[in-house]
Amino acid sequence: MNPLASIIMSSTLISGTLITLISSHWLMAWMGLEMNMFAIIPMIMKNNSPRAIEAATKYFLIQASASMLLLMAASLNFMYSGQWTLTEMNVSMASLIMLIAMLMKLGMAPFHFWVPEVTQGTVLLTSLIILTWQKLAPLAILFQIAPSINVNIILTTAILSILIGGWGGLNQTQLRKIMAYSSIAHMGWMAAVMIYNPTLMLLNLLLYLIFTFSAFTILIKCSSTSTSMLTMTWNSYPLMVSVLLIILLSMGGLPPLTGFVPKWLIIYELIKNTNIAMTLTMSILALLNLFFYLRLIYASSLTLFPTSSNLKFKWKINTPNKMYFLPTMVSISLLFLPVSPMILMLN
Repeated sequence: MNPLASIIMSSTLISGTLITLISSHWLMAWMGLEMNMFAIIPMIMKNNSPRAIEAATKYFLIQASASMLLLMAASLNFMYSGQWTLTEMNVSMASLIMLIAMLMKLGMAPFHFWVPEVTQGTVLLTSLIILTWQKLAPLAILFQIAPSINVNIILTTAILSILIGGWGGLNQTQLRKIMAYSSIAHMGWMAAVMIYNPTLMLLNLLLYLIFTFSAFTILIKCSSTSTSMLTMTWNSYPLMVSVLLIILLSMGGLPPLTGFVPKWLIIYELIKNTNIAMTLTMSILALLNLFFYLRLIYASSLTLFPTSSNLKFKWKINTPNKMYFLPTMVSISLLFLPVSPMILMLN
């Protein structure tokens, strides 16, 4: 891709998200989301293959429909309340339409169908952007309208997202689809606690970004897009694959890794608000995510398939690109649990 075009798209992508994050007017927030959408579509089509064009078309249709609903909700709210401010969502119908629009943009159930297909249809780097950076602007809007969101609807969506995020990833062999379903499940955990404690949602989002960024960085370095490729990568990058598998366990919420922190705090917050049945259901459904992470570990490290290459493992990580940030990200992904009591006290 032309370097100038890459700079323009990257700057537009960053500017669109920042405009939405700092805006208090619905039209400014909508404009930031539109900039986001039009900047990411050429990145999705970077491969110039039929699969990439299909992914870009699906992404455009979903995001354009969500933007239309956002404008409709903002106009309806202005018609009845005379307010264009994000925090002044006083009309119940407008709040419901806005919630649907944000769920479509985030890819949460029952509007999740586009996420695995779009993620699979593009390269790893663009998949990383879709599953991380593109979540920031819609979550910022949800964070601001959280007091006016219908509790029953958002909790139902959260349960469905956790169920589909775990169930959908069970029979997948493509790593990008597995990460997409994992993203859907994590969005469900964030939505469940958003209406009770938005600060915990921000903590979960921060750790999710660190987990996903670390995992995709290793996948990009190893050029692994499927379970079979990850298995063959073990012979060349055993240490990197081992770190990736531990990060996946952390994403699954297995103690004593960092991923247990947000799930523990969210469960504590829901129990404090007398949502015992929902907490039990979410805890059980989280095992589905942990299962397909364990399946990746079994296929990648506990079994070694016959290969014609020599089996001398290269334990030293040799990389032409100096990834100074990777050790820090991995350390946070794995060793953050001891500070969780402090977070609980502050909360």
